[in-house]
Amino acid sequence: MNAPSILSLNNSVSEHHKLSDQLSGIDVNIRNILTSVLEGAELSESDAVTLFGATGPALDALISTADYIRSQAVGNQASFVITRNINFTNVCYMGCKFCGFAKRKDESTAELLSFEEVADRAEEAWNRGATEVCIQGGLHPDIDGSHYREILKAIKTRIPGMHIHAFSPFEIWFGALKSKVSVAEFIQDLMDHGLGSMPGTAAEILDVEIRQQLTRDKLTTEQWIEIITTAHQLGLPTTATIMYGHIDGPEHWASHIAKIREIQKQTGGFTEFVPLGFVHYESPLYMNIPNVRPGPTPEENLRMHAVARLMLNGWIDNIQASWVKLGPGYAQQMLRAGANDLGGTLMNESISRAAGGKNEQEIVPEDMVRMISAAGRDPVRRNTLYGVIEHYERDTVNRSLSPDAGVQLIATTADAVRVAS
Repeated sequence: MNAPSILSLNNSVSEHHKLSDQLSGIDVNIRNILTSVLEGAELSESDAVTLFGATGPALDALISTADYIRSQAVGNQASFVITRNINFTNVCYMGCKFCGFAKRKDESTAELLSFEEVADRAEEAWNRGATEVCIQGGLHPDIDGSHYREILKAIKTRIPGMHIHAFSPFEIWFGALKSKVSVAEFIQDLMDHGLGSMPGTAAEILDVEIRQQLTRDKLTTEQWIEIITTAHQLGLPTTATIMYGHIDGPEHWASHIAKIREIQKQTGGFTEFVPLGFVHYESPLYMNIPNVRPGPTPEENLRMHAVARLMLNGWIDNIQASWVKLGPGYAQQMLRAGANDLGGTLMNESISRAAGGKNEQEIVPEDMVRMISAAGRDPVRRNTLYGVIEHYERDTVNRSLSPDAGVQLIATTADAVRVAS
């Protein structure tokens, strides 16, 4: 690692002085919490709940503190990955109340891609510069446990170099059940056939009461943690997520992040933490149940990314802002509130769209570079495990996006996503 330059050290000292001045003018309780984090203390759950209530100048100070901690952890780089989401089936019988994606197998819009179709989409992504495919699907009653292995084999036979980031803990539970093997045996078999990492989705909120209302407790908090820790123990890295802004609140958020932190202390297997705001538009949870909130507010999004940065400081370096959930403009703002990654260019994403998500399905790499540059960060393209593949010159043109930006960023041709190597 190169030693920091005198200029960067001076900038760091200057930022710290500005932050100290900013902290001096806010509520003493929040000031003391933020000061303790800056001095190296671990943020407790109760203090995190307090920060989730920050408003006005205190919220500004929280954001600035998270941005400073981000700079100390990962420097000024912000990253993205060229990927494609392949939702291989939208058929699912689990009945999660928040999900607008699932179909019954006899519905006209039900879909189950063949292994060849999955490989075709992966190959198309590879030819367009993708280094990763992210594969998830519903729990289709007619597939058996070997279906997941066959997906991996189809892709690896066609594109051996593609990283496969696939199968949520819910799918792992389902596949192991269908195969009549242990979770560890099932995961190891998938790894032997090309699984490179696992999305830490299906976490929703790791709280018993909330999960029972969201998912009928089909995958318990304990089962999610067991599957994730088993994957880590086998050497399979995963992401970690939270879905917030529905029937949950700050105490649930703080507890969830604390559980993620405790797992990371034990295993070190998380590559990133990804806050995912609840998309309410077509969700049965929102349409059918009273008092469900229509997703997080803009301020809650800022607090979530900032508090996650502070709670996970020293344990998980990468905080991702999901432009699919937030919209490109808001995602760009999160890069100033503790986040250092914008996720993937995607190419396809069905789950948020099925729930009524209003943001489009693809942003080209050039636009990722512009978004990152406009946030004052140095853009890099990464692989799934955060190895840097390509550095870019910062785009100096002012291209800040409005919060609802997105349509103008959609690629229309395969050539549009190719970047100089």
